[in-house]
Amino acid sequence: MCAVALLVVLTGCGDGGPTSSASPAPRSTPPQELCERLISHWARVVLDGGEQANLDYQAMGLSGGQNEILLDVVTAARAEQKRQGTDAARKLIDRQAADRCTERHRGGTPTGGPWQ
Repeated sequence: MCAVALLVVLTGCGDGGPTSSASPAPRSTPPQELCERLISHWARVVLDGGEQANLDYQAMGLSGGQNEILLDVVTAARAEQKRQGTDAARKLIDRQAADRCTERHRGGTPTGGPWQ
């Protein structure tokens, strides 16, 4: 009996494994937050006119629905940039990305297939 108890302690068989080496569970990003991050990032890239500004939406990792949001946000940001400057355009990007992604994910995950 002592040998079995020692084996359990040494191997950790009694509790599913040693707890000291357990790593925390990975954190997943909610779809709304992911949408917001993607739109904000790519809107800034397009607004700044960097090399990647001419990628198509699939190369950016966006769905068709996210691309529609991106195009609308960039159009509004360009107009704001002309009126109020780049800082104001970036703030507008953040606000509109948050608002549009909240609306898009209000009822859960968007429907219509994986690329909608």
